[in-house]
Amino acid sequence: MKDSTLQKLKERLLERRRQLLGDFDKIRKNSLSRKDDLSGDLSTMPIHMADVGSDTFEKEFALDIIESEQEELREIDAALARLSDGSFGVCEVCGRKVPYQRLAAVPYARLCINCKRQEEAESGQ
Repeated sequence: MKDSTLQKLKERLLERRRQLLGDFDKIRKNSLSRKDDLSGDLSTMPIHMADVGSDTFEKEFALDIIESEQEELREIDAALARLSDGSFGVCEVCGRKVPYQRLAAVPYARLCINCKRQEEAESGQ
């Protein structure tokens, strides 16, 4: 792969990484941390059981999003490491080159499309 192509993919990975980290901060500020909960101000505390349930659901939903995005962040960090060590764009299973079209769609792809399909078939997805 050309250096310019690798640089473009690296920039996409870094941009997505910045977006994810920004998302984490927003979710933490908006859904997971409530200033009023810590201050003891009960005027904003939900009174009705449905309100308590909604608040709990919102926090669980936010945690699910964070968990999913953390996995993507780990994949991005691994792809950046592969860029550094020269193994980026090589399928970890068969050792063939991962086509550019696949990397353009999923820049942190570790597997070529055939190996990914086989992995999904084996896991029942």
